[in-house]
Amino acid sequence: MTIQRMENVGIVVDDLEAATAFFIELGMELESEAPVEGDWADRVVGLDDIRVDVAMMRTPDGHGRLELMKFRTPTAVTAEPESAPANTLGIRRIMFAVKDIEDVLTRLRTHGAELIGELGQYENSYRLCYVRGPEGIIVALAEQLS
Repeated sequence: MTIQRMENVGIVVDDLEAATAFFIELGMELESEAPVEGDWADRVVGLDDIRVDVAMMRTPDGHGRLELMKFRTPTAVTAEPESAPANTLGIRRIMFAVKDIEDVLTRLRTHGAELIGELGQYENSYRLCYVRGPEGIIVALAEQLS
């Protein structure tokens, strides 16, 4: 076996503080914050003179992590429309299992989140929805039913 686990998902954002607050409201924990720069980072990332602020977020169970990154230099670039639809090529969404999906939606709305479609139910198994958060990030929420 080659893969041991998925270490993290990296998301480049322009407003690191807002993105961090959004994921904290969702229930993630701030694991660490640090600037990243230097020759080694330039070589790994393949860019020159990088200066990045990083907020590492962790799910409460400790198994999932997000690396939120704010590039100071070079300036981040946009590869797609800010509000790209769910069928845009590339990594499109992150899904989280939640309890009380309606409460989570209410709390995330205080951080500017918008419901993309509607809150729906899949058979007698899940209640699901897509939410657009800061930077246009799509977060899917899934509440397992009994």
